[in-house]
Amino acid sequence: MASNFSFKALPVLALALEITCEQLDEDTCTYPVSSAGKRCVLEKHVKRSGEDEFTCRTSEIEDDKINNWIEIDKCVKACRLGRKSFGILSDSLLKSRFTEMLCSPQCYNSCPNVADLYFNLAAGESVFLPKLCEAQGANTQRGLAEIRSSGIVAPGPASGVKFLGVAPAMPPL
Repeated sequence: MASNFSFKALPVLALALEITCEQLDEDTCTYPVSSAGKRCVLEKHVKRSGEDEFTCRTSEIEDDKINNWIEIDKCVKACRLGRKSFGILSDSLLKSRFTEMLCSPQCYNSCPNVADLYFNLAAGESVFLPKLCEAQGANTQRGLAEIRSSGIVAPGPASGVKFLGVAPAMPPL
């Protein structure tokens, strides 16, 4: 059985080791990037007994800028993240408290892995994160809407959306 590593006390040690997601424990699995440049993901399974079991797996999401990285507790705290997180949602970018912490110098300028992760998440929603951080001082939702309509967005799909002319079928009851 593979041994589990915990890097919470010695984050610098992680830089000297090759990180394999499957060897990480549930407390260090949330934001790391493996030595191969793939992000790790924490999965939760419920046993027949009803007990939760957590497994760290390698995702298919590649990071072209960062590899062999485990997020330090200082960044988790500065960015108001949770260690036992099962994914990230773009809805968090609409929450002014979260955006305030993400855009703070302690997080955005000091935690490159977190900044890169949310930069890519925002881009997937056609939002340029630095512009969202600029708008963060005002109303975040209004700022997000303005950014989306300003032309400073990520490009849309290469092919147009095809209208089928029929409504989707209702699921069976």
